[in-house]
Amino acid sequence: MKADRDVVELSEDVSHSPLWNPDLAPTPLSRRTWSTYHIAALWIGMSVVITTYTLASGLLQQGMTWWQAMLTILLGNVVVLVPMILNAHAGTKYGVSFPVLCRASFGVRGANVPAMLRALVACGWFGIQTWIGGLALDTLLLAAWPGWAGVPGHVWIAFAIFWLVQVAIIIRGLEGIKQLEGWSAPLLLAGGALLLGWAIVRGGGLGHILSESTRLQARQVPFWQLFPAALTANVGYWATLSLNIPDFTRYARSQRSQALGQALGLPATMTAFAFIGVAVTSATVVLFGEAIWDPVALIARIGNPPVIIFGALVIMLAQLTTNMAANVVSPANDFSSLAPRRINYVAGGLITAAIGVLMMPWKLYADAAAYIFTWLLGYSSLMGAIGGVLIADYWLLRRRQLSLPDLFKPDGRYAYRNGVNPRAIWALVLAVLPVVPGFLRAATTPGGTVADPGVLDTLYTYAWFVTFILSAGLYLAFSRRSS
Repeated sequence: MKADRDVVELSEDVSHSPLWNPDLAPTPLSRRTWSTYHIAALWIGMSVVITTYTLASGLLQQGMTWWQAMLTILLGNVVVLVPMILNAHAGTKYGVSFPVLCRASFGVRGANVPAMLRALVACGWFGIQTWIGGLALDTLLLAAWPGWAGVPGHVWIAFAIFWLVQVAIIIRGLEGIKQLEGWSAPLLLAGGALLLGWAIVRGGGLGHILSESTRLQARQVPFWQLFPAALTANVGYWATLSLNIPDFTRYARSQRSQALGQALGLPATMTAFAFIGVAVTSATVVLFGEAIWDPVALIARIGNPPVIIFGALVIMLAQLTTNMAANVVSPANDFSSLAPRRINYVAGGLITAAIGVLMMPWKLYADAAAYIFTWLLGYSSLMGAIGGVLIADYWLLRRRQLSLPDLFKPDGRYAYRNGVNPRAIWALVLAVLPVVPGFLRAATTPGGTVADPGVLDTLYTYAWFVTFILSAGLYLAFSRRSS
């Protein structure tokens, strides 16, 4: 290995290893070119998406006022920024992706466990974003051609078309994603600004919208009853990326670039775009007497055909940019790590696209409560448990020191027992167990909100925090006892 300013490059040839392929190989120093701007731009592209809007608007629908929703979103993103920067460090220092980093703590074979858990969540997100894009395409076609409503299964046809467009981009590889992000960002920002402008003009001014919305929402559920689960959902929203952020920071120039780029790009963009969701949803409360949380439904309700067509195009672009970056890159690497010699990036991306449909995203996105309190909270427990192990191993046990060649050796120092580190697996399983009863109860309750929550239900509302702390503590305890 060669090291320079806390950045390590692999000098040993490990290309013969069954754990290696060109997509999983450590990024050479010559390709680590992403500056602070590039990292910040990545987060802007991933944050300007309809699910950011619906996360904010969904909180209003559940009973929060606009300022309570904004405070919750800002706090959640500041919290998740911490593990984001910590996990990003290894990617920048060693040039490794998330599934390769997992080999240090879970073992060269055991790493497939967290990689597959992360990949399946990404598949679910891919499906949700594709479903929203398909709905937007259906809305566009209805506005452009009223006869589209008479086509049997027109919603499903639109969904299939949007899915096929994304498959075509996946086949082009990372270069196709880079080009898509580059020219679509201005349109996304313009579309969000226009929607905010509509809310301000039609609602009688921003101050009137927000104050009137607050008055109308005052009869809703008390803030402190909603806050714990809402905060955890906001952390859970990016809990996936807080794990696989090395997939991107492996291309960063320095630790300063990745840390500053994320600090500038994530909380500010999420909060700003969420504010559009809050303001526009507040306007729907004032204008229509109800919180319309889905922007596709809102555009179809408020616009004439040209407005609907433009709005639908913006929504489809938003879904494409985020889906390609956030929900294809990571699972493609994760599936590739299962069989590096057989599955490359493109094959992994196609597997993601197929599983995303099989997970029935139309059900995951059925309503605001189920989306926030079942989907986001549920998977955050798994992501928190994995994150606790990764951070405890890299920062506390290994003090940021890894053997880069051994990450690709079946019989190296990360082989543990037949390639699996049982301490990491046990820490993961035991950390998740306390929140399982609460998840099952929420999953079987319409809307995901339990009327009479008990202790286990309360634990579930803090799912990410509970599993993160437990897994980190258990992993450290197991490791020190065996050393």
